This record gives sequence, C-alpha cells and structure tokens, in this order.
Amino acid sequence: MRGAAASEYAGAVRGFQRLFADQRGGGALAVYHGGRKVVDVWTGTADADGTAPWQENTAALSYSTSKGVTSTVLHILAGRGLIDYHAPVARYWPEFAANGKQHITVAEMLTHRAGLARTGPLARRVEDLLDYRLMEERLAAARPDRLRGLPAYHALTVGWLAAGLARAVTGKDMAELYRTELADPLGIEGLYLGKPPTGSRTTVAGSHGSQIPLGIPRAAAVLATASRLPGPGTGFIRSIHATGIETMFNGADPAILNTQMPSANGVFTARAIAAVYNVLAVESPLISRRRVRAVSQIQTLLPDRNLLLPMGWRLGYHSLPIPGAPNGFGHLGFAGSGGWVDPASGLAVGFVHNWTPEARRLPRDQVAMLGLLTAIVRAATATHSTRIELPEAV
Repeated sequence: MRGAAASEYAGAVRGFQRLFADQRGGGALAVYHGGRKVVDVWTGTADADGTAPWQENTAALSYSTSKGVTSTVLHILAGRGLIDYHAPVARYWPEFAANGKQHITVAEMLTHRAGLARTGPLARRVEDLLDYRLMEERLAAARPDRLRGLPAYHALTVGWLAAGLARAVTGKDMAELYRTELADPLGIEGLYLGKPPTGSRTTVAGSHGSQIPLGIPRAAAVLATASRLPGPGTGFIRSIHATGIETMFNGADPAILNTQMPSANGVFTARAIAAVYNVLAVESPLISRRRVRAVSQIQTLLPDRNLLLPMGWRLGYHSLPIPGAPNGFGHLGFAGSGGWVDPASGLAVGFVHNWTPEARRLPRDQVAMLGLLTAIVRAATATHSTRIELPEAV
C-alpha cells in the first residue's frame, strides 16, 4: 500500500486493501472531508499479468462512474445560465425536437426518462457505437419508446444526450469540457474520456481478472439472445447491445479507449473523481450551494425499468444512502468503481480499480464500495486527525 491517510480512516484503508487480496488487481481510494483531502492511497497491480505495481498516477477505465462526472459538467454550465433543467432539450438543441421529442426536458434526460435507452434502433454494429458524433445525430432524430416518462436506465445513450446538449450550448465536445470545466479549474490530472493524450503523466491500468469481455462466457451469443427477449431483466442488455460490442474491450489498446462515450469510457484516478465530487461537497466557485441542493433532490422513486431497482434518480446521479449519510448520492460503475458525495457532512469519495469479475461474481463486486463508504462515514465523525504515511505494505 502506498499513499497517505488521516489516522481515523485507518479502518477504511484496511478495508480498501482487503479488496485486492488474492491477486485481485489494483486500485486507488481518495476521500475529501470538509474540503481537505484525508485519504489518498493505492495498492495492487495495474496490468493483466499482475506484475506491474499500481502507481500514484495510474488511472482506470471506470465505466458508468463517467455519468456522474458528465452530469457535473452540465451543472457547471447550468450555473452559468446556459441550461435550465426544466426547459426542453430542444430549446438548445433544435434537431432533438424530431419525432415527438420537443417536450422532453433536461431534467427528464438526466433522470433516464427520455424513452431513448435502447441502442438497437441507433446502432446495428459496434462501429456505430464508437462514432460519438453519429450517435448524437441519431439520438436527435430518434423516436422515444413506450417508456418515455418512466425511469429506464439509459446505460450508454444518456452520455451522448448530455454531450449533444453540451455541444449545442458551448460548441465543444464532452472530452474538451472535462478539461475546461473541471480538470483545469480544479488543477487536476487523471480525468479523461478515453485514453489520456500524449504527454500526460496519467497511465491507464490494464484489465485484471476475467479476460472474457464483461466477464460473460460466450458474450456475443448471450448478449445477442438477451437483447431479443422481452420482459423484465433484459432491458439493461437492450440498453448496451450492438453487434460486436464485446470486441470493444479486446487487445492492448481496446477500441473503447479511442472514442468519447460520456456514459462509459471515463479514465479516472481516484483523486480526480474525489476532487470532482468535492465540488458538490463544499462551497465552490464552480457550483453554488443552491444548485447543489437542486441537483440533490430525488426526481423519481419509481423502480428503474431496466435495472429493476428504485435508484432514487437525482439530476444525473443515483441515490447511495449509507448509515450516517442517508442522503448520499453519486454514481457507481461496472464492478463497483464510483464517485460519491454527502453534502451534509462535506464528504467526497473516489474509488477506481481494474478488476474484471466473472458475471456470477458481479453482483457482489458491484457493491464493494458500500463497505468502504460505511467505514469512511464512521471515520468522519472522529474528532482527532493525524496524517499517516503508507510507504509500504500495511
């Protein structure tokens, strides 16, 4: 283990380290409390073979953790008066009005109620999914489905919807907005859509664990079959499937790192995620407290039709209550990476890793962060703090 932590967070740090026992790859954890960084640790390995150590500047493909960062960009733009949550998306992006979408609001889009979750009508092949401008154009032209108005997780499409809206009001793509609206103002590295540019100090961890795409045996056949089945439990598959999607993760330079997928291909360090969520945790020139209160409000308590869970959608984030922080929220990614904030206590957390579980172990790994958050919230109530360095294994 390397890094540093305030002494009262020792229990959370030990819990973090245990996640990577038995050669389970590597990862990093960062925590802010009251605007002060109190945990910044990393451990394990950063390659498929389990031989290269995780370094201070190692980042990981963090999947749906990207959604929380992308949403934060939109909130910064809203704070400048460029976006009104209650206004139709088409007010800013006129092409989006096509096929009966003229009344879909920004808030409905951010809470997965636009009726545009399915990738099938938009992308027949994986090459389409990798063309982000094409996906923005096809979403603008698409017709919403019967779930319009109901929460149904837009696993991939919500990112392109957010990017199309942001492009309409700024003229910039989402990768550039990550830099201009978050990374540069916060003075952070390790916050990218796709792989970092040449010259960056940030390195990208290779996937460790299951070398099967998404941890699903015979992924191509399984995903194709599930995408054609009606009924509960298959909506999520329909929200990600295009022919060949499993190939996005192949090779040393996977295709998913060479596009902009603002829902799913963020490459982050833990400290970068924590710094972004710290903007929501404490007074910040980027987002006002009044706006934080607005984005913190739960918009719908209905069970999500694709995830089959009551997600408690806020404006771009889902509820993530923890004992002692019942109003915490953020966004988890595949296999449990994530960002989280509790504005009431001033806590902000970022967690990344490179472990790819087998499908049967995914439900357990998906909630790995919950134990860490419970220990972090408990530690935040301690009154004394001594910084401890972690130069070697503990």
